Amino acid sequence: MKIKFVPLAITVIVSIAVLFGGWHLYRDFAVEKPLNRVALSATGVQSAETVMTNEQVVLNLKLDADADLADIYRILKREGATRIGDRKLTLNVKSATTGKLEEAWRSSLLDVAESMENRRYSGIREAMKKLSDRYPGIEAAIDLDEDNVYIRLKDGTAAKYILLPRQPATLEVWSNA
Repeated sequence: MKIKFVPLAITVIVSIAVLFGGWHLYRDFAVEKPLNRVALSATGVQSAETVMTNEQVVLNLKLDADADLADIYRILKREGATRIGDRKLTLNVKSATTGKLEEAWRSSLLDVAESMENRRYSGIREAMKKLSDRYPGIEAAIDLDEDNVYIRLKDGTAAKYILLPRQPATLEVWSNA
């Protein structure tokens, strides 16, 4: 039996193109675009772009100054659960920020980091209260769920969004137990 190389090569190339093309179309039309539509349906989302890997789903969002990041995250987790599956949902947030907001955030970063490290989340509220007192005109809003801490700093029509992932409590084994 003599194998003809040209028809075999064409068959392999066409098969690979169909398989990878079908996989790409499935990922694009059945996963990424529906997640974009879910994100765009949330109040305050200007644009959304999904990038998916085997381990995580990354949503690049551009938000208005009045958007509620915690609500957007909850909507995506609830309505996109079948598409996200067991992957980790990560949000990259962009918004119109100012130098004053950036400076205010940098000034409170140490207190926030210490509160996150010690899992003393009420310290974040105290840090944001100090920030609002130190920088008049900046409003700070904080929300919390089992996954993240959400902070919004707003100065007029500009806003800065910060999403800080929470570390779940773990049980430790003591050597003398």
